[in-house]
Amino acid sequence: METTHGSQNRAISLAGKSPQRAEDDFYPTPDSATLALLARESFPGIVWEPACGDGAMARHLDALPGVEAVIATDLVDRGYGAGGIDFLQTREVVDHVVTNPPFSLAEPFIRHALACSTGKVAMLLKLQFLEGVRREKLFSETPLARVYVFRRRLAFSRNGEPVPRKGMIAFAWFVWEHGYQGDPVLKWV
Repeated sequence: METTHGSQNRAISLAGKSPQRAEDDFYPTPDSATLALLARESFPGIVWEPACGDGAMARHLDALPGVEAVIATDLVDRGYGAGGIDFLQTREVVDHVVTNPPFSLAEPFIRHALACSTGKVAMLLKLQFLEGVRREKLFSETPLARVYVFRRRLAFSRNGEPVPRKGMIAFAWFVWEHGYQGDPVLKWV
């Protein structure tokens, strides 16, 4: 049985900088998280997964009807896609960007993804990303269209190793859509 202290350590390892944190923020996206997004959003054309890790999300995107191609890259080569690519230094333009970004780089990833896409940007983020005065400018300047909040906590693996229990942190898909106007829509998945 996991102690409260053990649970807190697991939460800290996902939420911030700690000795338990996965190397290079490698927390592969659970299949259930990707499938929840793909059941609600379409991504016709070319999709870029710039933090592809081991390909957990890119494989599902590649099987999606209407997707012409998936570009899978990552800063670290984990045996899937093209490794050694720093997304924040790229200049490519695609239809959509869909990823589970390193949490410490979420805002730069969002801003860069919006600059290099013409359709949608979908980011799997902690629900608490909605909070804070610091992000007020981001949300007022960008076309956030939908937020899909998970009813149940997601179980992430750490460095590809399964974690035995559901997480302690709430997550959501944040979807920006070029040309969207109005307030974002909040839905539960």
